[in-house]
Amino acid sequence: MQASRILIADDHPLMRGALVRTAARTAPDHLILEAGSFSETLAALATHRALQPIDLVLLDLRMPGMNGFAGLLTLRAEFPETAVIVVSASEDPTTIGRSIAYGAIGFIPKSAPEERIVATISAVLQGDECVPILSEKYAEADQEIEFRARLASLTPQQLRVLLFIADGKLNKQISFAMQVTEATVKAHVTLILRKLCVTSRTQAAILTRRFSLESGD
Repeated sequence: MQASRILIADDHPLMRGALVRTAARTAPDHLILEAGSFSETLAALATHRALQPIDLVLLDLRMPGMNGFAGLLTLRAEFPETAVIVVSASEDPTTIGRSIAYGAIGFIPKSAPEERIVATISAVLQGDECVPILSEKYAEADQEIEFRARLASLTPQQLRVLLFIADGKLNKQISFAMQVTEATVKAHVTLILRKLCVTSRTQAAILTRRFSLESGD
């Protein structure tokens, strides 16, 4: 297997250390990197993109700054070249189904034995999807599937603005946080409403919360 760059993104040092050791077993010459928050994860991905993009992220949905599936969707929008395996303490069908729907190519329960984790990482690095068979049927409502398709049409900047809107932020606050003009924010909001097929920012916020974009495992 060709040497790859793997980023272990988990805020618990013991879990992160265990995943680092396990990932190293897949090939001795892999470069294993670490991040303890979502901001560190994005920074590492951006830094290495200029040199050699990170091939795989093992991502904890509960890290500081993640906002659950919102973080996963943001990561996939900004770094589509990097594969993501969600590592979660939850094994319920909804968490697994939503992880895959929002862009993960694999899913590993934190309770999984080491050999299973090694096999999953190896499979994904070889280009395979590695999703566990759900013990219960996970059926998405048609509206949720349609909403996720609309979310996929947003640019990374538009997605950031949407998350600020869902958090109740005003245009002025969003402008300050993103270091852009209020006119730019207003332009993003107009396009977001059009892409989501809603007529107000309140409707956009309600939809985002309704479909648990901010929640994780």
